[in-house]
Amino acid sequence: MKKYVVALIFCAVTLSACAQHKTENVFVITFDGLRWQELYTGADESLIGDKKYVGNTEELKALFWKDTPKERRETLMPFFWNTLAKEGQLLGNRALGSTVDCTNNMWFSYPGYNEILTGKADDERINSNAKIQNPNETILEFANKQAGFEGKVAAFGSWDVFPYIINEERSGVPVNAGFEKSTDKPLSDKEAFLNKLQDEIPSPWGGVRLDAFTHHFAMEYVKKHAPKLVYISYGETDDFAHDGEYDHYLKSAKQTDQFIKEVWEYIQSTPQYKDKTTLIITTDHGRGTQPKDTWRSHGTDIKGAGQIWMAAIGPDTPALGEVKSGKAYQNQVAATVAKLLGLNYPLKGAGKPVEAFIK
Repeated sequence: MKKYVVALIFCAVTLSACAQHKTENVFVITFDGLRWQELYTGADESLIGDKKYVGNTEELKALFWKDTPKERRETLMPFFWNTLAKEGQLLGNRALGSTVDCTNNMWFSYPGYNEILTGKADDERINSNAKIQNPNETILEFANKQAGFEGKVAAFGSWDVFPYIINEERSGVPVNAGFEKSTDKPLSDKEAFLNKLQDEIPSPWGGVRLDAFTHHFAMEYVKKHAPKLVYISYGETDDFAHDGEYDHYLKSAKQTDQFIKEVWEYIQSTPQYKDKTTLIITTDHGRGTQPKDTWRSHGTDIKGAGQIWMAAIGPDTPALGEVKSGKAYQNQVAATVAKLLGLNYPLKGAGKPVEAFIK
């Protein structure tokens, strides 16, 4: 009898170890500093009509104002609410009891992206936005070393600090960020045009390019190389918020929603990716709400800036829609990516996978 029980246990463990997820590819996508409040309730009534933050209040209200939070959020982010909410999951609507928080105590960009990509806060060493090579190994770097993933990992970002966050020199992961052009020869016609256009269209900010360049460079690379693990970081929402331009903040959020829709539609139309790819979408930090002007800011001294959100859609993610309870943390993203791809990411002290995202 004992031998029979041991045999059953052995079989169960073996089957569990051999069980595989349907996901073979993961795209991690981030908005920079998009508040959970806009994601879940749409345009902010206290800001949309304030001429201090909006150039043309009537135009902005015509574009984004609706009577109910549900209508407003669907207007602002139609892909999230018409597709992702029906086929995937969204976490972080604190009004319903679902919370997502940073575990780093900095609440600004480099510490947030380090936590997302490594699975662990590092407040001692990652405590500024300075261009220092990240001493920590990201999930991108780890995956790039694994059998079957060599040369199948890539990153794209609007902020020029990403080559340092990902430690492009050490990791070997190609990073196109800031105002870098595509050097992926032979260039496609679109890449050559983007290279030319990027020189001709000035960005409003010194270290951040417009997100359209990041998006289209990423899409061209994906079409040419079919990478298995891709990171795309859109940056405009944060910079428009810092500038106090709520109109451009909302317009950029909607455009980014449409960029992500394009990514998903390409995935679902391509045999390499269709029904084998998961998107994980999140943000590096939150923003303030009270007093009102703190919507422009974040950091340790801004109440609520450590409150974020997270979403996922893919073949292994149950279609639960808007999750109404539970806690999740920024440090769980890297482990979730690793588990979906069947990788044993070994960073000591890293967050555990978001189990709700994986069947």
